[in-house]
Amino acid sequence: MPSFTVFKGSKDGVVVKGTTTKPDELTGDHVLIKVTASGVCGTDLHYTGEDMVLGHEGVGVIEKVGPACKTLKVGDRVGWGYQTGSCQHCASCLTGEETFCNGRVLYAYANRDQGSFSYQAVWSESFLHRIPDGLSDEDAAPLQCAGATVYTPLYDVRPNEVVGIMGVGGLGHLAIQFAAKMGCRVVVISGSDSKKEEALRLGAHRFITMKEAEQAAKSADWWPIKRLLVTTSAQPKWDVLLPLLAMRANVYPLSVSAGNFEIPYMPLLAQGLNVVGSLVATRVMHREMLSFAAVHGVKPVIETFPMTEEGVNDAIKKLNDGKVHFRAVLIPPQ
Repeated sequence: MPSFTVFKGSKDGVVVKGTTTKPDELTGDHVLIKVTASGVCGTDLHYTGEDMVLGHEGVGVIEKVGPACKTLKVGDRVGWGYQTGSCQHCASCLTGEETFCNGRVLYAYANRDQGSFSYQAVWSESFLHRIPDGLSDEDAAPLQCAGATVYTPLYDVRPNEVVGIMGVGGLGHLAIQFAAKMGCRVVVISGSDSKKEEALRLGAHRFITMKEAEQAAKSADWWPIKRLLVTTSAQPKWDVLLPLLAMRANVYPLSVSAGNFEIPYMPLLAQGLNVVGSLVATRVMHREMLSFAAVHGVKPVIETFPMTEEGVNDAIKKLNDGKVHFRAVLIPPQ
């Protein structure tokens, strides 16, 4: 039975090297992938203390295909993200909303013996996504989760719509690029002006700090924000943010955070706001996102690390300490 190297969490929070073994013969539409790059996501930090293989931003090359594979072949470059399966028969699946299938297969909830912090992996063809030629493996890896996460609330955006992005980090710097390339007017809101120059370079049209928000909302030339993507882990100061929003604006909380989500009651009613829960992209959105990124030059800002025990732990520590410049990417030995 073939075995491959993986990197797992442990009870003391240190990532350790391990081995996963799979059957010799692939069944159904499963494929064997040689991993060539893996993003390191903030969600991975939640599982470093558990006995499971980490990572869900994987890119690799197909080495072997199962008997039921119909579209992929050996040598194809593919990626996978937070979701790797669903029942494919329920109403959600049949209407292209498999991210909300009751039988969905998600990172950390199933298949805990493999992930993208690995030298190989076995996944269903149905939840693998071809990587366009215009994207390198290193750039494609963070798009499998971070890119899919911010693309979803922008999927039906209209050109010239005002999109607000709260936070310039691993998610926010990609959201800025996607929204700008879609023809939106992009307003970035941040806690400080330390990333103003970079946000404008990435495509933002306006940049304000939280301290400037109250005055900006009263300005005659302010653009009321029609949809707000909150990419910060901490809940923002809603009393400062809400006056920046248009009537009937949509608010998308995108970061994973403990505790309750709270928003002032009366402004929610008075402005007719919609708070929209959003998970990662469906397969249709995911594949469109990759194509859009390749055609329009949307690329993450990355810092690479070797996929070794030392390299993985270094990346995890830097991410946890807030010292990674936007996205960390692990590169296995070739």
